Amino acid sequence: MSTRRRQQRGFSLIELSIAIAIALFLMAGLLVILQNVRRAQTNQTLLAQLHDNQRLAMTLITDVVQAAGYFPDPTTNTLTAALPAITIAGTNVAAGQALFGTYNSADPGDTVTVRFTTASSDTIINCIGGTNISGGNIAYLNTFGVSGGQLTCSLNGAPAANLIGGLQRLDVRYGVKRNLAVDDNNVDTYLQANQMTAADWSNVSSVKVRLTFTNPLASQAGQPATIRFTRVIAVMSRAGVKT
Repeated sequence: MSTRRRQQRGFSLIELSIAIAIALFLMAGLLVILQNVRRAQTNQTLLAQLHDNQRLAMTLITDVVQAAGYFPDPTTNTLTAALPAITIAGTNVAAGQALFGTYNSADPGDTVTVRFTTASSDTIINCIGGTNISGGNIAYLNTFGVSGGQLTCSLNGAPAANLIGGLQRLDVRYGVKRNLAVDDNNVDTYLQANQMTAADWSNVSSVKVRLTFTNPLASQAGQPATIRFTRVIAVMSRAGVKT
């Protein structure tokens, strides 16, 4: 009888406590793993969005800057006629001058203005992603800048449109040739807008663009506050056999 009672006896309080402690330990480990996986997924999503914004911003700026100085049908048109002299933000821009910019050492940084003229048959995009469907020629004035954390563009003097978010500043350097002893368009120096002369503005062969984005992971240990992306863009009207 006593043997049967011993066989029917359940777990002791100590055994139950140990089992519960082990179960809680395993559950805590699973929760830690789940939190780490969720954090990693969130970080990957934020970084993917950052890279998408960077690619879109650089692609749009590149497409516009490459077209600087473009005009249709050079057999009947000239650069100075396609891009007449104008005044931008109180500064006189010469006829035929395709690029102009302002420099600002403080955030949100510089602006860059790109001029070109397109025909209705061209597929060249302006800074808000549109093309010429008017049936005639249109001169475009594209001004990029950063405002309120957004990459913006003002097209032909219209209010600036927000394009891409997450930006802190825009820096622009203009690649020019100052050694005119050699007959080519190769860049020998990069200058800020406030360092450019009238002759330099007609001599720009490339534009170095640096976008500073707010780091979406900045609140995490070891992460910088911002992330920078830089690209050198060739001005196609200056590229070719002389570069």
